[in-house]
Amino acid sequence: MRKITVLSGKGGVGKSSITASLAVLLARKKRIVVADCDVDAPNLALVLGLKDKDFTKWEKVQTSEKAVIVKNRGISCERIEDLCYFNAISCKNDKVIIDKLLCEGCGVCELASPKGAIKLVKVNNGKIGFGQTRYGFKILSGQLKIGESGSGKIVTLVRNKAEEIAKKENAEIILADAAAGIGCPVIASVVGSDYVVAVTEPTPSAFSDLSRALSVVRHFGIKAGIVINRYDINKPFTKKIEEYARKENIRVLGKIPYDKRFVDALVHLRPVVVYDGSFDKIFIEILKKIIGGG
Repeated sequence: MRKITVLSGKGGVGKSSITASLAVLLARKKRIVVADCDVDAPNLALVLGLKDKDFTKWEKVQTSEKAVIVKNRGISCERIEDLCYFNAISCKNDKVIIDKLLCEGCGVCELASPKGAIKLVKVNNGKIGFGQTRYGFKILSGQLKIGESGSGKIVTLVRNKAEEIAKKENAEIILADAAAGIGCPVIASVVGSDYVVAVTEPTPSAFSDLSRALSVVRHFGIKAGIVINRYDINKPFTKKIEEYARKENIRVLGKIPYDKRFVDALVHLRPVVVYDGSFDKIFIEILKKIIGGG
């Protein structure tokens, strides 16, 4: 079973739209499972035409903890307040008050208090579920609750569940759509991958974020390739990205032109290769290079 992760560094470069088209074309010849690992803003299922009600099962998860007061006696209120890095603790009438929205569950207050005065308890901070797409494969997705933390851990649960389903269905490939940036959710998406597809566009901010994201990929020793989306909006900068790829010995898997049909496809909740088959050729060439290992 091969694990391929699509990331971008910068948001808004078309990563999820590209992932959806790659998934549809892959599923025509191979058994695949898709995982949406952007649990802060999951939208891959929407691009594939699924809505929340189309998911077969949602399971609440507890990957985060919060501090609760068991007994206020013996707690040094001012000291605890000063120690809390997240400003979640305040004192009122010599009593400790914990703001649940600000608490990150780091445990410092528990360690600095008399035994049994403060404890950490598990909280429902999100959910994971799966749905069956009309294109012949399942998609796993996770959602972090508003105001909660622990997105990286939920991503790990999504990936684990994807592997579990993939083994049951004897799938050949798990295709994961990572979040933007280089934070915990992205690291959790990348770890254990066999190959990474890095999507970018020819703009300074996207290029800067791409190089940062690829530094994470290199840290884990994972092979990667680059897809330049909307390459024709700034051809001189596209050449700059290609030169960077040559210097870093990273293959450019493909260049996708700017086309309004991508927007039209999203409006109709269709991957662009389904909305307009003329795009198949571009994505098939990208897939050939990915499956070949870059």
